[in-house]
Amino acid sequence: MTRRDLGIGDLEVASGDQELKTYALGSCVAVVVWDSALKAGGMIHIALPEARINPQKAAEKPGYFADTGLPVLFSAMARLGAHRRNTWVKLIGGSSFFDTNNLFDVGRRNLTAVYEYLAKQGFAVTAEDVGGSISRTVGLFLPTGELTISNGIRRWNL
Repeated sequence: MTRRDLGIGDLEVASGDQELKTYALGSCVAVVVWDSALKAGGMIHIALPEARINPQKAAEKPGYFADTGLPVLFSAMARLGAHRRNTWVKLIGGSSFFDTNNLFDVGRRNLTAVYEYLAKQGFAVTAEDVGGSISRTVGLFLPTGELTISNGIRRWNL
């Protein structure tokens, strides 16, 4: 099995004997998509909700922002042949552990942007592990759709 590690603002779609993995989701949000018929999936590591704060960065790395990255992710899944009826969507991240006074509330704002996009496109979130005050690492095993989350202390599936 090969593994593709995603950094902040990266997005990837793939199939086959692979794992997609991203690390240290604090206020960032991972949106993970998997098509059970194709055994194909995608992941995006979103840092901020709106690209208008830095259009140049959005052009270079659309996955950095929810509003530019999510359309790219779902378009790439469609190009692979993914169908909504076979697809689940799961969310991980959106913590606020560095923002104890909720001054910026980036985690909540990221989640709101993701929920709004998914609702407009008619996608339901089938599971989530969001909020709180922990950092999460997430891995998607494409052959099975198994989604594993860890926080450095424990590991669980979603």
